[in-house]
Amino acid sequence: MGNAMDTILEARDLTKHYGDVVAVKGISFEIKRGEIFSLLGPNGAGKTTTISMLSTLYAPTRGDAVIAGHSVTREPMAVRRIIGVVPQGLALYDDLTARENLIFWGQMYGLSGRALSQRVGEVLAQIGLTERAHDRVKTYSGGMKRRLNIGIGLIHRPQLLFMDEPTVGIDPQSRRAILDSIKELNRQGMTVLYTTHYMEEAQELSHRVGIMDRGELIALGTQAELTQQVGESETLVLHLSPHEDAETIAQALRAIPGILRASATDHQVALTTRHAKEILAPVVAQADARGVKIHSIDIREPNLEALFLHLTGRALRD
Repeated sequence: MGNAMDTILEARDLTKHYGDVVAVKGISFEIKRGEIFSLLGPNGAGKTTTISMLSTLYAPTRGDAVIAGHSVTREPMAVRRIIGVVPQGLALYDDLTARENLIFWGQMYGLSGRALSQRVGEVLAQIGLTERAHDRVKTYSGGMKRRLNIGIGLIHRPQLLFMDEPTVGIDPQSRRAILDSIKELNRQGMTVLYTTHYMEEAQELSHRVGIMDRGELIALGTQAELTQQVGESETLVLHLSPHEDAETIAQALRAIPGILRASATDHQVALTTRHAKEILAPVVAQADARGVKIHSIDIREPNLEALFLHLTGRALRD
């Protein structure tokens, strides 16, 4: 049974307008202590705006959120002490060392003296940069900078860490290091709100996922609960030659009995069906009849990508 003690964040009817544009449309959700909660959605879904409101950077147009008992609209300073924010952009000073960066941000949070020095040492160990603590940040790889960025979010021992797309534009090895460090922080008891447009990251990290699209929260739950919404369906993905018109082919294949929906993205057609193996032959026959060259076909079990397609009719990364 959940009680108020278990909930660290509760967002109610959170809404943000910029002029006539509604960036976030009245979303509500809660995050339990100790969980990794992901907001998954394409670029422009409203994830960063949501994080900006929760971290008191922007005031909501309507609605509120309560974080560890404090309202983001009425008690922003109290909220800032509870949360750590790892922004998309790097909040680092290139000419300072990792240690100096952490000291600077620690002082911003009111830490000083021996307590600050000790905390900086702990964070450097936590993010695996102890060996390079005295090197200037400008000598760091992109992945090391990202790890230091996470360290800055941790310096004041927050109860809740916000991470906004922390792996965008970095190499696979650095991404791996970041995902592993998030899981390790969570094992140590950190609650994390993570935003991403990478389905695999949400699947690997999250206890629960909220799926956002066009400013709305369109699905919310554990991965098992979410993939059940897609039912027993499977997805057939046809990989086509670059010159094929995927949209026209998708339209033609929609007519095949047993296909629940067909959608096209660049050089791919995704078909949702209950019985992938049975419709394989008619699909290939139909493609042949149209002179369409299929490079390869994947059969995918229901996943968050399939759910997004099911709910919106679009692929997650259009």
